[in-house]
Amino acid sequence: MDTRGGESSQQDTGRGAAVEFVYQPMVADFEEAVRGRARRTSAGRLQVLAGPLVVVAAMLVFSVLQDFALPVLIISLVLSLAAASWGAVRGLRTMARRMFSVMEPYGQCRLVTDDRGMVSTGERGSFTVDWTVFREYLETPGLFVVLGGDRASGMAVLPKRGAQNPADVDRLREILDRNLKRL
Repeated sequence: MDTRGGESSQQDTGRGAAVEFVYQPMVADFEEAVRGRARRTSAGRLQVLAGPLVVVAAMLVFSVLQDFALPVLIISLVLSLAAASWGAVRGLRTMARRMFSVMEPYGQCRLVTDDRGMVSTGERGSFTVDWTVFREYLETPGLFVVLGGDRASGMAVLPKRGAQNPADVDRLREILDRNLKRL
């Protein structure tokens, strides 16, 4: 995979041409990616639901030990569930903002993808990743989100707006389908 510039989107990699995306990372990209992961993966759902479930269980145990009246129990459960749910959503936003803060100094990204992996070049650095690092991907209305395996918590966010032409989105989807499991 050539990263020195030129017409990298026209290179032949044996199974298909490389696809090039150029984009500036945005906080909204990471928020959409984290929300998509929370909806589509068991680890993401567990991360979001664990806090509210623990709070409800703790409230039930505490109320039984303290012999709360039924109206007090119901009001306590509703309020604590609302607070825990708000905290879970807030936690996702915080995670997305932290991920963005890591990528923000990277600047404008140029991502070249083919059947071997991805090469990302930014204003202040670059990295190359083989598909073996990732296990699955999901697609949201504005992104492709590539997720690491069981032992890796890596996540790559690929905004569709970075496509050089509309056909590149379909070509990237084909590359991802050949190399990763779609969620």
